[in-house]
Order: sequence, then C-alpha cells, then structure tokens
Amino acid sequence: MSAAPFDGELVIDVEGLTKSFGGRKVVDNVDMQVAKGEIYGFLGPNGSGKTTTIRMLCGLLTPDAGHGTCLGYDILTESPRIKLETGYMTQRFSLYEDLSIRENLDFVARIYELPNRRDAVDATIEKLNLKGRADQLAGSLSGGWKQRLALASCIMHQPKLLLLDEPTAGVDPKARREFWDEIHELAAGGLTVLVSTHYMDEAERCHKICYLAYGHLLARGTAEEVIAQSGLATWTVSGPSQRRIGQLARELSGKQGVDMVAPFGATLHVSGLDPASLESAIAPWRGEAELSWRRDEPTLEDVFILMMKQAPDNFT
Repeated sequence: MSAAPFDGELVIDVEGLTKSFGGRKVVDNVDMQVAKGEIYGFLGPNGSGKTTTIRMLCGLLTPDAGHGTCLGYDILTESPRIKLETGYMTQRFSLYEDLSIRENLDFVARIYELPNRRDAVDATIEKLNLKGRADQLAGSLSGGWKQRLALASCIMHQPKLLLLDEPTAGVDPKARREFWDEIHELAAGGLTVLVSTHYMDEAERCHKICYLAYGHLLARGTAEEVIAQSGLATWTVSGPSQRRIGQLARELSGKQGVDMVAPFGATLHVSGLDPASLESAIAPWRGEAELSWRRDEPTLEDVFILMMKQAPDNFT
C-alpha cells in the first residue's frame, strides 16, 4: 500500500532509544517518526525489541538513553499524560474471562473515569459490532471476538494513539481481515496506529513500515521503498515436483552469489544482492528442460528473511 497524504504533524518523534536488560541491549539507538493518522507497521523476529520499544513509547518503560516526544509529551518526564491518551492492546488477551463483554467494558470505563459511562459502553459496543454478544462471557468468545473486545476496550476512551502488539496472532484469516478494516476506518478518522506483526500481508496494509532485528532498526519506509532499498534480485523457478524443487534448493544453497533460497510449494525463490553473480550462480541450471525460470520482483518476505539472516544476534 502506498503512503497516504498526511499533514506532517508527528505523533511519535524519538531518537536514540536504548534499553538493556541484564547487560544485553534489547533496543539499540532506535529513531522513529510517525505522523498523525498513519498506520505504522513494526516488524521483526521474536526477541527483536519490538515490545520493549512500544512500552518505552507509551511510558511503561523508561529508556536507558534517548529522548523525544509521543503525542507532544516528553517520553521521559510526561509518561503519565501519554498513558491517558494511548490505547495499548497487548499480545495476550488481558480482560476478565468471567465477565461479559458489557461488564468488561464497564470496568475499563470506570478505570478511565469516563463521564456518562453507560453511554460510552453502549457506543463502543455499537461501533465494534458487539451488540449481539454484549452479555456473553469473554471466556466463551472465539479468538476473533476476543480480539474485537480487546480493541473495543482500547479505543473506548478515545485515544489519539493506538499501540497494537501482534494483535492478530492466533485468529483466522476472516477475523484478521475484519480487524484490519476496523483499523483503517479508525486511522481515517485521525487515530494514529503503531502495530507490530509477523504477517507480511498485514505489513503491506500499513502506510509505512520499519524492520527491527535484535535491537537494531534496519529499514523503514513504505513497503515498496523497503523492497527497492534492499537491492535484492530474485529469480523464481518452478519444477515438475516438490522433490525436484527441494533437491534444487540444496544444490543452490551456499553457492557464491546466492544469498537466499526459499521454497514456496512447487516453486523456489532464489535471491542475491549482486544480480550478475546471482545469474552466474544459477546459469548451470537454466538449461535444464524440466525447470522454468523467470526474473521476479522480491517480496517483502524475501527482504525480511535476508535481513534476519544478516542481522547480528544480540544473544551472542
């Protein structure tokens, strides 16, 4: 998805964020700027520092180094004010399973001391299409409905920033798509969204993305910009059987000029950072009659897998 036009007002503007635990840098000198109304995708492998960064932005963690603002407030000295204007949806469902949807939302409304609490709960139930299940216990909901309830609890106090930490893990594709439709509708109304995800199709639905690996920010921009900046060249090869493709993957892995080999069913993505060296490496197999080769655009997944392979592991 290409970048949407934004007015330039920065909701997040931080530089040099750094955080260590037990002598290990989990986040190392990260800069980030997110404009009002943007959906900003935050990607990276497990343990890359995404959750730690999110928690520093919303005031739940104090950075060891770095500075900046979130919602116009200083992240070091005004974190309580940031929390009041932020909705944070964690990876795990954190509401009460022995309460109904309505009771959970009423509890959240009490925490935020919302005026006209009953009206706020009713409006949120209506907005997130929860009316038919309002009296159902949260513990009996499917993953998709729990996700919708969690989102409802995060936006009921009308935050200006929504932080979503891998919000669609474990839900079915239909629920994921409906969730993202809701997110785009909220962003269109001016809400800024920072979302961490492992799903490449979700990353492509963001206005901009950044990639964090082992504490280091490796790339940022639109999906198209990140792919173009990678300099990755890719060939797709299809064959008569998965067995032959698997054999070809083993034959090509480690060849000079081949930086990555990734099977996709009966096809194989063969990628390299030097197009000429890559073509030389695959040349011996180009004449094989049962194999069909074509030059392809690298996918976002190709780029991120390569980045992950190249990033230094901060556990070592």
